[in-house]
Amino acid sequence: MSRPAEIGSIKEGMYVIIDGEPSRVVTIEKSKPGKHGSAKVRLVAIGVFDGVKRSIVSPVDAKIDVPVIDKRNGQVISVSGNTIQIMDLENFEILEAMNVEAELLDKLKPSVEVEYWMIMGRPKLVRVKS
Repeated sequence: MSRPAEIGSIKEGMYVIIDGEPSRVVTIEKSKPGKHGSAKVRLVAIGVFDGVKRSIVSPVDAKIDVPVIDKRNGQVISVSGNTIQIMDLENFEILEAMNVEAELLDKLKPSVEVEYWMIMGRPKLVRVKS
């Protein structure tokens, strides 16, 4: 799920969808309008799931999709390699999160509570609750 927003209203740290992939905005450069053109914005963002750097140049008043992020709590059921099974604590649905960061992977074991985000129907493990 996503919603449209003007690209001129996007700030650093926000999330946008570039090339169909949710990405976190790292830098924003705005140019002034020229004699025959409108002001432009250059966004550089890093993919949430794959870590790939993406950029887009567009007029300030153009629309860009912003993903709807659903922040949830869950409990780790099993850890196998780089795949983690999480049970949602509200609806008891079981999800699989892949490509978990190494610093989180060390802290994960069954029955540990975690916070995860649902972005465009895919879970992203964010942090381990203490």
